[in-house]
Amino acid sequence: MSEGLNQGARDVWWTDPMTLRDVVLDQEAMEARLATCPALERVWILCLLDRAQEAIREGQELLNAASDRLRPLLVLAQAYQRQYSWHDAARLQEEALRLARTRAREALVRHQIGRRLFDETRYREAAAEFEWARDLYRSTGQREHLVQACQQALTRARELSRTNPTSTPA
Repeated sequence: MSEGLNQGARDVWWTDPMTLRDVVLDQEAMEARLATCPALERVWILCLLDRAQEAIREGQELLNAASDRLRPLLVLAQAYQRQYSWHDAARLQEEALRLARTRAREALVRHQIGRRLFDETRYREAAAEFEWARDLYRSTGQREHLVQACQQALTRARELSRTNPTSTPA
């Protein structure tokens, strides 16, 4: 969910290029942000702060009230993913994929699916999703940093799929 959220505050969090997980660098700043940020970002921050139960509760409330369900579905899926609840995360991501309706939104969803598969150590499948997301972002003329994020994730997933013989084949 980090794509498009909290773009100006990368000094308080980053995405670890080895694990592809968002990591808090400044706990105090992230905690302070909770009081003023929009509801969608709040759920994401709660995830980063390892407050998954709160994130799930608030994410579900956000989803129930949403007219556009795509981003609430993805941030709620991320909360489940942070708890290793792969089935729940996958179910929400699949619903988001059905709602995407544009190539840019589909790319966002596929990148998130790739991150879940990566967390599950399903590196080959993750690589396929990252490649798909990259190509979709390219075809829509999206910002280059999104294409590069997908490419970096794709490269890492392929690297791990070669060194991890138990990775699920795509």
